[in-house]
Amino acid sequence: AFDSFVVGSNNELAHAASLRVTKELGKLYNPLFLYGGVGLGKTHLLQAIGNKVVSENKDRKVLYISAERLTADIVEAIGNKTIEDLKNRYSKLDLLIIDDVQFIAGKVKTQDIVFSTFNELYGRNKQILLSSDRPPQVIPALEERLRSRFQGGMIADVGAPDFETRLVILKMKVAEKSSTLEDEILSYIATHIQKNVRELEGALNRVLAFSQIYNRIPDL
Repeated sequence: AFDSFVVGSNNELAHAASLRVTKELGKLYNPLFLYGGVGLGKTHLLQAIGNKVVSENKDRKVLYISAERLTADIVEAIGNKTIEDLKNRYSKLDLLIIDDVQFIAGKVKTQDIVFSTFNELYGRNKQILLSSDRPPQVIPALEERLRSRFQGGMIADVGAPDFETRLVILKMKVAEKSSTLEDEILSYIATHIQKNVRELEGALNRVLAFSQIYNRIPDL
């Protein structure tokens, strides 16, 4: 959800664009393309958009799918000779979210399906959201026609959080788990883990697990 996403200078634009999309679905920032390293919050934002859209209108048809799962579905549909059914199902969506879209690079049939689905949805002002570990112009083995489509909307990066943002994330996670830790411990974790929010939370979980297992409040 958006409520549990910590906004900092590293993700301010991506967060603002994501919120705006929920208010003007298919009319603005279409497609919205988010890119950045692993564990920085791209999937969090994509799912926050999907959840907000569904919560505000239960009749909206929303699909979140990873590019790897999409490719597997297409391979299965080809084998079962149900590819037209698959394309028809996708074409009825109000919001299509494809995570880690860089994985379709080099997969010719998957790119064909994504291209035709993209055109169908875009032509009917339906929203498309995409994420990748890099901007579309540097995804290798991506067809030029798809690259052009991906670049035609809004591109926003999700960068590594600064120290202050990391500290806010840790404090929020501690509160979520109904635990307490000294600020100096949280500052220590935030200082030593800088590039990945997932690793940051993992480090915090190890400290909290230590506290619970040994029934001790850890000091620095």
